Parts: sequence; C-alpha cells; structure tokens
Amino acid sequence: MNGLIGRKIGMTSIFDEKGRSIGVTVIEAVPNVVTQVKVKETDGYDALQLATGEAKPKNTTQPLMGHFKNASTSPKKKVAEFRSHPLEKKLGEEIAITEIFNEGDKVSAVGTSKGKGFQGVVKRHNFSGVGQSTHGQHNRLRAPGSVGASAWPSRVFKGLRMAGQMGNQRVKTKNLKIVKLLPEKNLILIQGSVPGHKGAFVIIEK
Repeated sequence: MNGLIGRKIGMTSIFDEKGRSIGVTVIEAVPNVVTQVKVKETDGYDALQLATGEAKPKNTTQPLMGHFKNASTSPKKKVAEFRSHPLEKKLGEEIAITEIFNEGDKVSAVGTSKGKGFQGVVKRHNFSGVGQSTHGQHNRLRAPGSVGASAWPSRVFKGLRMAGQMGNQRVKTKNLKIVKLLPEKNLILIQGSVPGHKGAFVIIEK
C-alpha cells in the first residue's frame, strides 16, 4: 500500500474531453517528508512513515520533536504510516504526488467525517417518525417510537438504533478516480466526495 497525506481544500467541477461537467474534490498534497523508515529485520515489517503540515514547536510534544529532529525536518501536524511502500526513500527525503499517482488511478480516501453532535433517529438513522400529527399525538413526529421489551427481557438490546452522537468517525471511501493532477500546485483532483471538512487532513491510498 502506498500513498500520501493531503489536506482537503474543497469541491469544484471541471469539464472532461467530451464537455461533461464532473464534480471533483480538491486535495492539496504538498511533498510529504519521510520521518521514519521501518524494515522487517528490526521492526517486523517494511513501512514508510510520512509527515506533512507545518506545526509550531510549542504545539508539538517533546517525543515528536525528537522524532522530527532525527529526520532533520521541522515539526509536522500530521503523521501517517504506509506499509510496504514501493518507493525507497531515506530519512528527510520528500515524496511528490507525481512519484505515486497518475491521472486515471483508482484510490481510497481515509479521513475523519464531519462531526454533527447529538442527533435524533430521523437524521441519524433515517427513521420516518411516529405517524401523523393527528389522533392526539403531540410533538411525536420525530420520535423513535417503542424501543422494545416489557416483561421479557426487561431491557433494551445492545446496538438498537437510537439517538446519539453522529459523525466524527474514521471513514474510508474506496474506488475514487483521480481526474487530474496539478503537480506545479501540488493539487490532486478526485472525482466524488472525500470524508472530512475543509482543511482536514486526508490519507490518499493507492
């Protein structure tokens, strides 16, 4: 598995060679810095650890500061590991988007979905609510209805779909297509939606 860390800029649309409008997500992937090289002999597996996004030293822990110092690079905000990376790189070297991706490649995007706070069952699980507003019902249009048992088993089963916290979870979207690469601006244009809010870090895997 190989890939890079990028930052979600937003969405736009471009036209293909047939004049069709295609919705794309713009990912800015500035050259990632290699902060650790793992090998099977010492670590049990082969991997490259990459980092991106400039961070302030005061916002970086001392262990990470030593980690970045060994790689002779400045503090970074986002660190990710890619196992069995095909590129042979040394500590402190950079990886550009053109070294890994080509236009037309199918990729996966891994990120944290937008946090939406505490939501009810209608928004969280697509419930329809409890019937109409007539027949004496009051403020029940978006209610979950009965949650189950009475005498037996006298409890609510685990996993029952109810109201609760929504979003802010790790999400992986597969089979996305790279429509266009703009290496001079470090931009990747991916057809479709990518998890996360604007400015969020996203891992693009190939």
